[in-house]
Amino acid sequence: MPLQTGALPWRLTDARKPEVLLVTGRRSGRWMIPKGWPMIGKSLAAAAEREAFEEAGINGTVDPQPLGSIRYVKRNVFGDMEIEILVHPMAVKNELPDWPERGERTRRWFPIKKAGEQVESPELRDLIAILGKRLKQLSI
Repeated sequence: MPLQTGALPWRLTDARKPEVLLVTGRRSGRWMIPKGWPMIGKSLAAAAEREAFEEAGINGTVDPQPLGSIRYVKRNVFGDMEIEILVHPMAVKNELPDWPERGERTRRWFPIKKAGEQVESPELRDLIAILGKRLKQLSI
């Protein structure tokens, strides 16, 4: 099964409440995480960081240890292809006003529970909940 890498961007609000950043798919308009193919000469975490910059216009620190993985069906002109995505938590430091895919996607911050309600993938919903539990410990 082909492998992609993705970033699950997060931050703590001024009130120390955890939030997750989601982006819309270019064609589907569905809420998802920034993701893409591995890149030659880059670790999977570094590739996830690059995808987060290109798709969401954010910079930050990507955990080299994946939170887990999800399966995703990618639709293209050749048909449907099932892909595994290794999901890396990403602590967001900066949001840029302009980025490469700005005109093609929407980005939005969601509280953990709301983010889980926005995504279609039950696996991604579970990873968002796991991240939320970890971040709750940081917010105390």
